[in-house]
Amino acid sequence: MSSSNPRLSHPKYRPDIDGLRALAVLSVVLYHAFPSRLKGGFVGVDVFFVISGYLISTIIFTNLESGTFSFSEFYVRRVKRIFPALLVVLFSSFLFGWFALLADEFEQLGKHILAGAGFVSNLILWTESGYFDNVAESKPLLHLWSLGIEEQFYIVWPLLVWFAWRSKLGLFLLTLAVFSVSFFLNIYGIGEDSVATFYSPMTRFWELSVGSLLAYLTLHKHINASSFTVIQSNIISTIGFALVVFAVVITNKRHAFPGWWAVLPVLGSALVIADGNKSWINTHVFSNKIAVWFGLISFPLYLWHWPLLSFGRLVEGQAPDRMFRVAAVIVSVLLAWITYRFVERYIRFSKGNRFARHLIGASIVVALMGAYVLLTDGIESRGAVRNSGLTREVIHQFMRGSLWPYAKNDTCLNEYPYKDAEKLSWWFCMKSDVRKPTLVILGNSYANQLYPGFAKNPAFEHHTILSIGTCEFAITKDSFKLNPKHPCYGSRAREQGEFIDGLVINEPAIRFVVIGGMPEDADNEYIEALRKRITLYESRGIEVVMFYPHLNNGNPADYHPRACFSRPLRRQAKDCSFSIDRRIELDKKFSSIVDAITQSNPNVKFFDQNDIFCANDKCSFVRGGMPLLRDEYSHISEYASVELQYYFNEWAKVSLPQIFDSGLVKH
Repeated sequence: MSSSNPRLSHPKYRPDIDGLRALAVLSVVLYHAFPSRLKGGFVGVDVFFVISGYLISTIIFTNLESGTFSFSEFYVRRVKRIFPALLVVLFSSFLFGWFALLADEFEQLGKHILAGAGFVSNLILWTESGYFDNVAESKPLLHLWSLGIEEQFYIVWPLLVWFAWRSKLGLFLLTLAVFSVSFFLNIYGIGEDSVATFYSPMTRFWELSVGSLLAYLTLHKHINASSFTVIQSNIISTIGFALVVFAVVITNKRHAFPGWWAVLPVLGSALVIADGNKSWINTHVFSNKIAVWFGLISFPLYLWHWPLLSFGRLVEGQAPDRMFRVAAVIVSVLLAWITYRFVERYIRFSKGNRFARHLIGASIVVALMGAYVLLTDGIESRGAVRNSGLTREVIHQFMRGSLWPYAKNDTCLNEYPYKDAEKLSWWFCMKSDVRKPTLVILGNSYANQLYPGFAKNPAFEHHTILSIGTCEFAITKDSFKLNPKHPCYGSRAREQGEFIDGLVINEPAIRFVVIGGMPEDADNEYIEALRKRITLYESRGIEVVMFYPHLNNGNPADYHPRACFSRPLRRQAKDCSFSIDRRIELDKKFSSIVDAITQSNPNVKFFDQNDIFCANDKCSFVRGGMPLLRDEYSHISEYASVELQYYFNEWAKVSLPQIFDSGLVKH
């Protein structure tokens, strides 16, 4: 192994691999710009993983066997390949964020700039993920998760290969072992923790290892493309191409990915590469000039396209319209070509280590810039913040991931018996004081949003408020009608329901149960399960109050409640008022539950919380200059939760006067 005098040999250039890169990057770009049109385009990242594993391993294996491998040259070349375009995008994102983002948005961007410069974006995004996390479209550097996994592979893999080579352990066995362990963890993990499986390098290395296995088998003539007949070559390439296209078309976000689904693009990519640029598809489709051109700019194109789309959503406060997305794709292609032509190519093919040292220094500076923004809470002194219609008071109402004080707080899980529920993956469990609970809020997160109001309501100071739960409250069957990534998938809904039932019926201090977060309409199975729960509670002398579902702003991807206020670069706020017809329609849908429960359990009280949104014939998600919603998922804000209690108190004085009687509460 040499440590000086760069002598690394590289594999012969194959235009078809650049064409395969083009297919990968265009799939990702078009998926991000038009997700409803190309639902599986995100698998393009998996194609990139195979290509990277193949090319990097070819370099390492070839030079180790020829005695010309150099760690220093290998990493210098990686720096000159990756850093130029990445630093341009990171610095540009910082500049745009300075002038366009609010404090909390800029703070998040700073953290992601720091993570991107340190190639740990996948690990940071892993820690951020969760039900209450910001939607993906609000993270301009979200796409750097894949770059983090690749760079982590580039750090670990050469060291492992070199050690195996020096120890004569066998490169093929090492590569096969890494593939096998990583693939097993992927298959096992996708059913246990899909988020960790998506972001963890340990569950993704198998995809790069497939490229490494292909590199070994090709170099040692176990796979010899030159010996393929024309028919064999065309069959191999056609099957590979079909698998990749099939994955792009058929895969979607609801699938447990990567898991078994990732085998499609990974195997397909490996077959295309194994053909060796001999088939008709490789020579005429992947090697044509247009495909090769997109392949050459694929890396900067991947880096540029997502920040443009994401910043557009942040500024608009909603999904950008079609024309903006088309323009963003065109601009990202233009910026990618400029970056490739005048930055990336110039530095990448320069001689010596001078640029590499400068690039490392620049990456440290950019990382420090991100760290400074993070540590200063997004630099609120910026003019972009001061001149915004989103004041500090308004911003406070918007949930900031898991930091919102009434989301996933888990403040009561250290107490008995709540600590027994830790294994059930609660979204939330909180109490207003240390005494035994007397008023319990049950349901999902749309029930938990009521907790701030109840806990701060002075009329209920004699109560101890407990808010606990996760899944749809009435679900009893083992399979929840959602995708496997949902916390309530499988038996978890039943387990949580059983725990809650045991808690409520075995705690004599509980006098009132508030049920929230119910669907607008429900089938007979749901209603019957709900009826059984209510009957159980009433048999214990517990008063049951059911909250109508609240009005929402529709699809989470449509817009963020921030759009209801002016902000930097967008002085015109979105009109967040709407017709009362939406409330009338909701009431009609919910009447099936009201009628059924009233018939079987006439003592149940129903409270319509939508008076907070509507007055006379008009409704709005803004009231008194304050937001009534806090996030894209239409959870109500803390302000709305507290304001709602004024309506609840007036209603309860007539419909539930005993809730104010402190003599009924015994701790």
